[in-house]
Amino acid sequence: MVSAQMLIWLDNSILNVALATMADPVAGLGAGSGDLEWIAGSYSLVFASTLFAGGALADRFGPRRTLVAGLAVFAVASAAGAYAATPAHLIVARGLMGVGSGLLMPATLSIILQCTAPAQRTRAIAIWGSSSGFGVAIGPVAGGALLSHFWWGSVFLVNVPIVAGCLAGIAAVVPAVPAGGRRRLDLPGLFMSVLGFGGVVFGVVELGRQVPWTSPRVYVPVLAGLGLIAAFVVGQLRSAAPSFDPRLFTKRRFAAGNVVLLLAFMALSGQLFFAAFYLQGPRGLTPQAAGGIMVAAAVGIVLGSLSAPTAIRLGSARWTTAGGVLASGVTYASYLWFDERTSLAVLVVMLFVQGFGMGILGTPVTIAMMADVPAHLTGAGSAVGSATRQLGSALGVAIAGSVLAAVYRQQLAPALPAIPEELRERALTSVESARSVGSPALSAAADGAFLTAMSAAAVVTALLAAAGFVAAVVGLHVRAAQPSPQRRAETPVAESRPRRSAG
Repeated sequence: MVSAQMLIWLDNSILNVALATMADPVAGLGAGSGDLEWIAGSYSLVFASTLFAGGALADRFGPRRTLVAGLAVFAVASAAGAYAATPAHLIVARGLMGVGSGLLMPATLSIILQCTAPAQRTRAIAIWGSSSGFGVAIGPVAGGALLSHFWWGSVFLVNVPIVAGCLAGIAAVVPAVPAGGRRRLDLPGLFMSVLGFGGVVFGVVELGRQVPWTSPRVYVPVLAGLGLIAAFVVGQLRSAAPSFDPRLFTKRRFAAGNVVLLLAFMALSGQLFFAAFYLQGPRGLTPQAAGGIMVAAAVGIVLGSLSAPTAIRLGSARWTTAGGVLASGVTYASYLWFDERTSLAVLVVMLFVQGFGMGILGTPVTIAMMADVPAHLTGAGSAVGSATRQLGSALGVAIAGSVLAAVYRQQLAPALPAIPEELRERALTSVESARSVGSPALSAAADGAFLTAMSAAAVVTALLAAAGFVAAVVGLHVRAAQPSPQRRAETPVAESRPRRSAG
């Protein structure tokens, strides 16, 4: 379970290191800012939407079968992405990888929840959550090493042997957990959710490409997307067997936890998107060196995840979560003062604190959200939290990337030297494209424009984290407690007035 979960985060962290190479018109695909946003965002978007189907399939056919199917899809899509000839082909492959991840993630948590004793469940969830940190830790280093010796597609092809190892491990040690029941899949609803969220993200990305908000290319997909999302929610409320039950959000801790996750992952994904370009752009680091720097965040995630049970026991879910969001938000704001001369030691410390904050909040939020989910719906219940994370990642990349692209173009255009129109448009596409022109003056101007754009994006991510902090303080009023044998492991007790077990 840990290896399968780690694979998802390994792939994402490798991609962050590889984005700058993909933007290079010589060594990569020559992808523009909008292409890069979709390469990163298509995976998270499809992942978020198919998690509902993954949860339903895990409950209907058994989580072990669903896990194997998800890994197989992920491997095939990874191989296709490795040999993509255009950004569009890679975007499609990344979307298919999202389908595979959407099948396997809820299955892993469902197996853990059904195969562990109640008293051990908090620790099991913490270990499961910490696997993301291991994936984030390995990803940048592995990605940097691969890009230093092979072509950019190697960062996707490496997933294939990892999947083979996971399948061998599943065959050897994972039991055949019984299915929860014959749940019907709501395929029209799932398509509406994919198209709805996709429309919103598409409109945001187009806005960042200097398309005015009054353009039909912006407001039509956004409004259509919101309409489809509303129709999806109404349809799920009326369905006898919904893939996603909106009524879960009437429970305060479930709703508040999802809001915190949405905002926290929007901020995190936005920061990781521009941090990779900062390290390989104005700082001039190689992909391997940049990956080594970003390991600090992964170490923080691992230590934060492992520290979460102790923090919850000594404090509360409310303040453990709020403290984690606040710590990460402070690091996002620090990018306002970063330039090409900022000490790398300072950056390493900030990345560690950022990772620790994100790592420590995962367990209390997961426990709070899963507390009221019946055992036979653990697959679908876990899918909601996972979908919130991935939806936040997709929206975060779209919003931060759009701000980054818009401010970069606005700042660079007046500073461009007298160059042919074709080269001018290339320079406005991305910093990497500007450098490929070969003009030192243009490269310096592009770096300056990027730093200004990064500051603007940092403000956005810091504000998102601040909103997440408020949501945690206001919405989470429960304390995680050690359960009695008669109660479910996740049942919280009130912070201000601890209640005794009825059993």
